[in-house]
Formats: sequence, structure tokens, C-alpha cells
Amino acid sequence: MGSTFIFIVFLIYSSSLVQAEDPYWFHTWKVKYSTLSPLGVPQQVITINDQFPGPWINCTSNNNIVVNIFNELDEPLLFTWNGIQQRKNSWQEGLLGTNCPIQPGTNYTFKFQVKDQIGSFFYYPTTSVHRAAGGYGPISVHSRDLIPVPFLWPQAEYNVLVGDWYTKGHASLKKQLDSGRSLGKPAGIIINGKHDSKEPMFTMEAGKTHRFRVCNVGVKNSINFRIQKHTMKLVEIEGSHTVQNVYDSLDLHLGQCYSVLVTADQTPKDYYFLVSSRFTKTVLSTTAVIRYNGSNIAPSPDLPPAPVGWAWSLNQFRSFRWNLTASAARPNPQGSYHYGKINITRTMKFVNSVGTVDGKLRYAINGVSHTDPQTPLKLAEYFGLADKVFKYDIIPDEPADSVATSKITLAPIVKNAIFRNFVEIIFQNDEKSVQSWHLSGYSFFAVAIEPGKWSPDKRKNYNLVDAVSRHTIHVYPKSWAAVMTTLDNAGMWNLRSAMMERSYLGQQLYFSVLSPNKSLRDEYNILDTQLLCGIVEGLPRPKPYSGL
Repeated sequence: MGSTFIFIVFLIYSSSLVQAEDPYWFHTWKVKYSTLSPLGVPQQVITINDQFPGPWINCTSNNNIVVNIFNELDEPLLFTWNGIQQRKNSWQEGLLGTNCPIQPGTNYTFKFQVKDQIGSFFYYPTTSVHRAAGGYGPISVHSRDLIPVPFLWPQAEYNVLVGDWYTKGHASLKKQLDSGRSLGKPAGIIINGKHDSKEPMFTMEAGKTHRFRVCNVGVKNSINFRIQKHTMKLVEIEGSHTVQNVYDSLDLHLGQCYSVLVTADQTPKDYYFLVSSRFTKTVLSTTAVIRYNGSNIAPSPDLPPAPVGWAWSLNQFRSFRWNLTASAARPNPQGSYHYGKINITRTMKFVNSVGTVDGKLRYAINGVSHTDPQTPLKLAEYFGLADKVFKYDIIPDEPADSVATSKITLAPIVKNAIFRNFVEIIFQNDEKSVQSWHLSGYSFFAVAIEPGKWSPDKRKNYNLVDAVSRHTIHVYPKSWAAVMTTLDNAGMWNLRSAMMERSYLGQQLYFSVLSPNKSLRDEYNILDTQLLCGIVEGLPRPKPYSGL
């Protein structure tokens, strides 16, 4: 009787554990080349399960995502999950500094949790210049049912992946960069893989409100998007609910995602969703059709104009505010984290520059252009072989004033960072083009963007109350941007230019954020299925972390 009772209790307890685990979503991707014509010219495009853009990862906060990727290309392949923080799990980041690539004809399974996140994100290939050939797709992370959302559930929801596009194949683009030449101007802009599509891409029901999740997945240019005869209410930026301001158009820089609500409050007919390039001598543009249900009236050729200049764009950035009363991925207000009252423990200033090395084009941070070694940085560090692959802290936190014009050197860039430090990062852009920077593993508070040179006295202009928490920040020409974050996510994390040409040619670095406790409380162990390559291939695995 006693043993039977204990057994029943065990079954009930085990059942409760199973029920308590967050749901899993399983995906199988077959990645291959297909011949498509995004700009009307047949070319090689990377498709996933014969789709371009790729399949939608649609999930809820804390869900577990499992993606089994079969590489049917003729080159090694990796994917990153842009904006997904991979808490305690940089093993799944999908970059050449963290992962060995999936070889042609083989498969690998990524396993990660969208822990304590909500919002609009996207994935894309990080090997070679595959990003210029497609292979990207949307990620939507919804709030759990028990977490209130600061707007009514929309009638429908649409993913809108916009970006510039080259008609040259990715192999030709890679050859061009490897030979030391810039890619030049893109050939056009596409929306969800199409240019000036005449068939309706989106539908709206009169009188109802619809959500558009818009991401700039391009490789070179900022864009502006707007909807003919309609206004847009901004409700989310890269995982943070925002103060719900209304806009006629929005600038969207490389790597960024915005969510807007659009109410179908106009005469039922067709309308254009317009996208155009920003800050370019030649403006590229495209349209997609939004159709009111039941409409057969063509859209008007009278198109709303795009804004001009970056002063307008800067003012728009300053209007973005964190919604302090909205709940985040957990049932606490976003504004419960008072970042403006935390003492800064470290300031790092990064100056982007362009130059040549041995006659070939390179881009640098603080005078050094990053190179990816054969052994991923994370693996070299984990196996205790970092000194054989890279040196820590080869660039200073405070570069010399002349660094923007100094000689560029080549090396892997890894910055040592102290776990849980609260840091300030300054992006100084002395060039004449707009820059865009993405930080993996974290979100940061974008506290300021201003023209000129940064100096400590500029802190008086910071927004220390309701700056939006996000993962990508742009910097206007001859300007600077400041962000703040707590380095509370142990792992190897990438800071990169969101411009493909620049990151491919060296404008990126890694932060090594190690927990002194080496505990599962702070970082997950390497998976048994993790691919090994370079000098760690075939080595016995280090003792795993244990304890909480």
C-alpha cells in the first residue's frame, strides 16, 4: 500500500513537471538555391522549404524553438536569430565566432528559448554573403495570455520584410568584396521578395485595425515606409512596447523592426504600401498593394512623398519613447527597471572607419578590422585554447582622436567584459554615411543620438527615463549615439555593423562575458550535438558546468 501511494505521488509530480515545461515548436528546413526574379531578372536565391522569404517562426514568450536545418547549398551555412537574446546560450547564436558552420549535404539542429521576450524579429544566413541572396524570414514572439498587451488584438497581423536587393548573384558579390572593391549601389528594393507587385499582398477589413510588423532586412540602405492615405500608430520597437504616437511615415534603418497598427478608415479600395531608400543620391522605391476586402478599385497613382534629409529622421528618433506602464514579457511594467539611476561602471567608445589593407577595402572599429579564425572564438575559449586563436582587448575603450584615419590592422577582436557590469557604449561616426549597429545577446537603452563629437558632458542630454530598450541603433553622418546596458547574459556576444559589406569586411567585434561561478545558473553547457571544428575538433570536452 505504501509503495503504491509513493508511486502514485511520483506519477502526479512527474506529470506536473511535464505540464509546467514551456511548449516546443519544431521546424525542419531544407535550404537550397532556387531561380527567382525579385527584381524581374532571373537569379539564384536562397529559399527555405521552397519559400522566399522563409517560413514564419510564430511563437509565444518562453517557447522553445527547435530548427533542424538541412544544408542543400554547395557552401557552409549558418543562421542567426536577429534580436533573440539567447539567454545563457550563445552556443545557438549562429555566427562564425560562436558556431562551426553546417557543411554542404549535412544538417544541424538549433535549440533555443525565446526567454522573457516579446516582439518582432527576423533570421538570416550569416555565412559568406548569403544574406544578399535571401534566406531570411520573420520571427514573431507574442505575449503570454496572462500578460496584458497595451492595445486591442488586431483583426489581422502581417509580416513585412523590406530591404534593398542586388541583381548580381551572391558569388559575384563575394568575389567583388574579396577583391577589395565595394558592392556599390543596390539595384532596387523588395517587399516580401517582390518589387512593385500588382497583386494584393495584404488585405484589410473596413473599420478594423491591423498590425504590420515591418523589418529592414536589407544589406546597405535605410528605408522609409508609409501607407497611402493612412496613418500608422507605432506600438513596438524590437521587443519593447512604445508610447503610441501616430506617424505618416517611419524611417527604418538596417536590422531594425517596428510594429504599427493601421485602421482601415478610408474609402474601401486598394492602397499602396510604399517603401523608398533614405540618404541615397538615387532614390530606390517600390510598392505593394493593400486591398480592402471586397474592393475592385485600383490604387490612386498619387503617392505620398518621402521625407528629405536626416534632421527629420533624428527628430523622429527623439519622439520614440518606452511605454513605462505596459507590461513586458513578464507581468511587471517595462518602466520598473530604472536604468537612469544605475552607476556606469565602464564606458567604451567605438569609432568606425574605412581604409585599405594591402590595397584591399577594409572596415574597422578603433583601427582594427575583425577577422574570423578557423576555430570559433567561443569554442576556443571554452576549451581553454583562446591564446592560440586570439588576444583579448586589442582595441582600447577610449581610442585616440586620430583613430578614424589611422592605419588599419587585421585581427580577431574580443573585448573582455565583466559579468553584470552596467556599461555605456558610444558609437562615433565620423563618416558621411548613416551607420547601423546590432548587439547580440542583449537589449540596450538608446539614450541619445546627436551630431558632432561625443564627450562626457554630453550625458546631460541623455534620456534617462524612457529611452526605448532595443538591440539595434543607427548613427547619422558626423554624429554619435549612446546606449546603456547591463552585461547580465554570460557568453560570447557579437557587436556588428548591420551593413553586410561592412561586417563582412571587418566592422564587428565580440564581447566575452564570463561568469566567475561557471554555473548553470549563469550559462548553459555546450550541447552534445554541437559541431566542433578547427583546433578543437576531436578534443575531449571540458568538464560541464553544474549546480544552480
